[in-house]
Amino acid sequence: MIYQKYINLKYKPTKNDLVCVFKITPAKGVSKKRAIGAVAAESSTGTWTSLLTMPEKRMLKLGAKVFEIKGNYAKIAYPIELFEVGNISQLLSSIAGNIFGMKEIQSLRLEDIIFPKKYVSKFKGPELGLKDLRKYTGIKNKPLTGSIFKPKLGLTPKEQAKNAYKIYSNGIVFTKDDENLSSMQFNKFKERVLKMLEIVDKIKDEYGRNVIYAPNITAPYQTMIKRAQFVKDHGGKCVMIDFLTVGWSAFKEFRNQNFKMFIHLHRASHASFTRNKDHGISMLVLSKLVRLIGCTTLHTGTIFGKMEGSKQEIIEIDKFLRSKWFGLKQVMPVASGGLHPGLVPKLVNILGNDLLINFGGGLWGHPMGAEAGAKAISQAVNATIKNISLKDYTKTHKELRVAIDKWGN
Repeated sequence: MIYQKYINLKYKPTKNDLVCVFKITPAKGVSKKRAIGAVAAESSTGTWTSLLTMPEKRMLKLGAKVFEIKGNYAKIAYPIELFEVGNISQLLSSIAGNIFGMKEIQSLRLEDIIFPKKYVSKFKGPELGLKDLRKYTGIKNKPLTGSIFKPKLGLTPKEQAKNAYKIYSNGIVFTKDDENLSSMQFNKFKERVLKMLEIVDKIKDEYGRNVIYAPNITAPYQTMIKRAQFVKDHGGKCVMIDFLTVGWSAFKEFRNQNFKMFIHLHRASHASFTRNKDHGISMLVLSKLVRLIGCTTLHTGTIFGKMEGSKQEIIEIDKFLRSKWFGLKQVMPVASGGLHPGLVPKLVNILGNDLLINFGGGLWGHPMGAEAGAKAISQAVNATIKNISLKDYTKTHKELRVAIDKWGN
């Protein structure tokens, strides 16, 4: 069969091959080799039958090559000539396109992509990265702390700004809109940005601290550009984008505008295809793609809290974002979703200090109010960095003690 000609277990990938790791479960009655070969063929030069439009020798030379099979996992090497460099959409149309709908496949998951330098070098990567964020905030050797305004929808710009002052003035360095807050009747984008940036300036004047607000500019592309320019024109240093719902091309074009602002990425919608461990695309793959295009911070998971995500997977993602990668700047991982002060030591112990920890309900739900919630978070971070147990720290820090009493540790 033509599909099995794409399997060559003696093949050694070249430095210019792009290698994909797939988890492949064949459909009932289909052999493993046929299913794996089908993925390789259909994602490159092959199809279900022989063709007369190109010599088979050339088809196989340009085609993907399955060079390793272990259980349901297969490694497939793709010649870089198959891809338009700099074009994420075309890449995904190939290696994550029609193959997901093939009858030979019961389930298929793209677990990882190993990119060659030649491909990576055609991308800009982050304009401002992890080190730039630390330099701006002046926070060097401990996690950054942030918050998402709660409730996520319903607050007016005036209410949001008032709450922002409460938590910025008590240690929080970063705040962001939630993923579904854009420009609503009860909270218009421009009014919200102006009021929030007034608070950012006020914190600078009163405390000498640089804090960050990330307004959600997610919208049709041209509107997104106008919103980002509005933020920049009024002194803003950061914008937030729901990159998956905006789309890869829109995100890349936005990055290419070189606004010289931090880009905070929310991964809304990712679990619709990353959560099933047998079918879809892994969050690791998404993390590599967004670092190629370029962002400063990316939500990657918490291990703890309310969101799904295995410890091993999140560690691997965070490690990649902070690694050296052909000269691209590092990305700051963001832990967010159901977190509270009692979880800080566990997070830092597992994920390290180069982390932005975002708190929603675990701040705004503090029994003593938002100011105390912000203080409790700062206290938890300080205790962790000083290697003091939270139990001991609560003896002299009431806000943390109340938080632990409510949520535990």
